[in-house]
Amino acid sequence: MKKYLLLVVSCFCLAVTYAFDKGKWTGYISDSDCGVKGNKKDHAACAKKCIAAGAKPVFVVGEKVYTINNPEKVANFIGQKVTISGTITDDALEIEKVGK
Repeated sequence: MKKYLLLVVSCFCLAVTYAFDKGKWTGYISDSDCGVKGNKKDHAACAKKCIAAGAKPVFVVGEKVYTINNPEKVANFIGQKVTISGTITDDALEIEKVGK
């Protein structure tokens, strides 16, 4: 019984470890309509226009697009290259800190 309990606890800890990724990433704040196309500074005007029209801000790192759980933290960084500290869970980013 103790071995079974140890196995269950170990599997749970492993699952929790892989369920989220905490760290720091550098990329662009784009919009949900354009996504990965916003991975450049020339896209800033388009990203601002799309977000003003109702698109959601997203964080683009290379070819990967992350939704942002707390978009108010990037409101002043639309279209800009930023470094974000936070946690990614299932392609959704919870931002702790944003900087240039």
